[in-house]
Amino acid sequence: MFKPTPNPPAADSTSPYESTDSRKLHDAAERALDHYLNPTQPSARRPGRMFMVDPAMDDESLLVHASASLASAGTLTSQLAEQVGTTQRDTILAIQQVIMLAGLSVNRVLDNVKVQPGHS
Repeated sequence: MFKPTPNPPAADSTSPYESTDSRKLHDAAERALDHYLNPTQPSARRPGRMFMVDPAMDDESLLVHASASLASAGTLTSQLAEQVGTTQRDTILAIQQVIMLAGLSVNRVLDNVKVQPGHS
């Protein structure tokens, strides 16, 4: 009987793990795959400490800083809106309005904060 396809090539008798280096490479690849595909436990991410707010900071100081930051952001967006085209200006002014409303809220809370003795 005629066979239209050739016989498969003879199998190579050498193992890919004959040398120690190839075994180490295989083990490293398995560890890497397990790390990403089968993690044993979720990685515990710690927040960065570069821009950490001092936990001892009092509420009034935090609110004053937030108010000043929002006022600065409002000024920046106002200046930017003057320099761009109509479509972009509408978007920037909408962002400015959100900043302004957040600033009003922070200032309202700041008005209600009772100053602790020793702070002025």
